[in-house]
Amino acid sequence: MADFDEPISDQEKVRIASDFILHAPPGEFNEVFNDVRLLVNNDTLLKEGASGAFAQYNKDQFTPCRIEGSEKQVLVTEHGDVGGSRFIDPRTKQTFKYDHLRKEASDLQPASIDETAEPWRAALESQFTAYTADHYKYGVCSVYGSSSAGQITLTTCIESHQFSPKNFWNGRWRSQWSVTFPESGGSCELTGVLKVQVHYYEDGNVQLVSQKEIKESLSVTTESQTAKNFVKIVSDAENEYQCAISENYQSMSSVTFKALRRQLPVTKTKIDWNKILGYKIGNELKNA
Repeated sequence: MADFDEPISDQEKVRIASDFILHAPPGEFNEVFNDVRLLVNNDTLLKEGASGAFAQYNKDQFTPCRIEGSEKQVLVTEHGDVGGSRFIDPRTKQTFKYDHLRKEASDLQPASIDETAEPWRAALESQFTAYTADHYKYGVCSVYGSSSAGQITLTTCIESHQFSPKNFWNGRWRSQWSVTFPESGGSCELTGVLKVQVHYYEDGNVQLVSQKEIKESLSVTTESQTAKNFVKIVSDAENEYQCAISENYQSMSSVTFKALRRQLPVTKTKIDWNKILGYKIGNELKNA
């Protein structure tokens, strides 16, 4: 039998704390961090040991960040990570240092740009910015581009969230699309990952975590036409996925949840709750 009085090592405390942080629901990082801070009871150990979890959480969640001098926010993602807690904002062509606890950007510096991929990236960014504004009320997008050995890679990320702690729910949408093609163009494969996470915690604790992977064929011609083709595929796929989620909710409400409970008790007769209440009051008066 395990000895539960044996103290937990610092290494194990960090592992447990990191696991809690990585699984924090959207919009609830601070709450989870404060709870974990009390459990660990060692700020230095927590910040030094779990700093990697803070960074990974923000990158996984496509955390939006506001850049000084820019009207548009940038997403903190693994695709924009240039090392040393610095990230690139492809739109303003700058890198910035990101504080993963305060969620603030500082120390802006000019970024090196991939000149081969930039015309393709810029055309896609223009189309994607308009698409995000039209389809996501609180949406933010970042578009990345790189080239290597005659191949161009474009990656787009979208994040949209709505947090309503007063009503005990928070939710976040994330989507990522990527394509690699030769500079000469042609037909290639476009891959996407769509993610939805919603947490509802009034008088309970319910989470919806949904993910879908998509593969489609993309025709690569000119920069502008390829961007339009790209966005058309994204729009159709994301609309279909969101409609499917809505239909599943309706089905769960009308079919699935009803199937989880008996329509009648094992006696096959409905319970008259008024009679039961009367019996209870009568027994209490009798025993008084």
